[in-house]
Amino acid sequence: MIGAFVGEALGVLLGNRLRSALTIVGLVIGVAAVIAIQTLGKGTSGAVAGILGGLSDAAFTVFPNNFQAAASRAALRPQDIERVKRLVPNIAEAVPTGGIARQVRVGHESARMLIYGETSIRFSNTPLRYGRAIGEDEIAALAHVAVIADRAYARLFPDGRNPVGESIRVGERRYVIVGVLDKPRTGVIPLPLNLDIGIPYTTYVKEYIRGKTVFGARFIVSDTSKMQETEAATVRALVALKRGKVAYQTFDRRTFSSAIDGIFNGLTFVVAMIGAVALVVAGIGILNIMLVSVAERTREIGVRKAIGATRGQILLQFFIEALVLSAIGCGLGLAIGIAVGWTINDLVLVRLSGFVAPIPWLQSVAIAVGFATLVTLLFGTYPAYRAARLDPIEALRYE
Repeated sequence: MIGAFVGEALGVLLGNRLRSALTIVGLVIGVAAVIAIQTLGKGTSGAVAGILGGLSDAAFTVFPNNFQAAASRAALRPQDIERVKRLVPNIAEAVPTGGIARQVRVGHESARMLIYGETSIRFSNTPLRYGRAIGEDEIAALAHVAVIADRAYARLFPDGRNPVGESIRVGERRYVIVGVLDKPRTGVIPLPLNLDIGIPYTTYVKEYIRGKTVFGARFIVSDTSKMQETEAATVRALVALKRGKVAYQTFDRRTFSSAIDGIFNGLTFVVAMIGAVALVVAGIGILNIMLVSVAERTREIGVRKAIGATRGQILLQFFIEALVLSAIGCGLGLAIGIAVGWTINDLVLVRLSGFVAPIPWLQSVAIAVGFATLVTLLFGTYPAYRAARLDPIEALRYE
């Protein structure tokens, strides 16, 4: 019986192609929008999280709030950073952040690059292409060694040779290369997680900072579960050291990633609601076309009831017609939404960021199809119920 009703429903819809197509368009737009927006929201959030994944979970940065009256008093110096390291128990390492631009030479190659202080506990997860990281003994000895980033390696060693053991010159100073960082995993938009030339932070402070103020401080914690507590304790220690109304900001990968996720989840929800409105409008369209269909086929309903059709059969007949209409719209919207979401994610987000974020396809499809089904039940049931309630005698009199 149900198969016969489905075939009849298809025949009715094909008999009114334009009307059916205009009704289906709303469903297609709504379902496609919900799926595409869910996909792009998760893809964008995942791409950002993937890029920031190169930063260590055990690291955070502190820097003065630039929008404060006591900006000069809040400025940090190397001795402030060392004192905080001793005062806050969970801090394993602390160094000035930022870099100093200097001309770097290797043979006939020369370029202006950023020199920064590095520790034996690295602040990024970028793997090494050649060599090793800077050791604790080299930091204690203020050694003249360096780890260079991929960008600096490509500029100073265009022939691609292994430069470990070779020297670079920064002004009159010479540093022996002990390691080369691999290329960061980014796409078209580069996001360097390391500056150009990393040297022992003790050497950096002695030869380039010399008591001057720095942009901020980078800290490594021993216990990552106490990250938020340590950040708060670090800010309190700095405020106490400065003995004034100063303000500091902190940055760590997890907090920033959570904030980004929250922003994109909010935007995804808002835009998905717009798609949901399109589905509601499509549901109203289904209600309208089904009421018109009932009115047009009133005499047919009367004939069916006169020859023995039950209310349940009439109800099922018109409900299946609404369901077939909805299924066609959902199927087309599903295909378009997945195609649009996958194309933009693969051709834009992945290429820009270099990361393939996990997309919750099943969740997106379930949300869109579930909402479309709910709309169909709400707006398709009443016309079917109205058809089933028609009096057969009055229906036979209808012209």
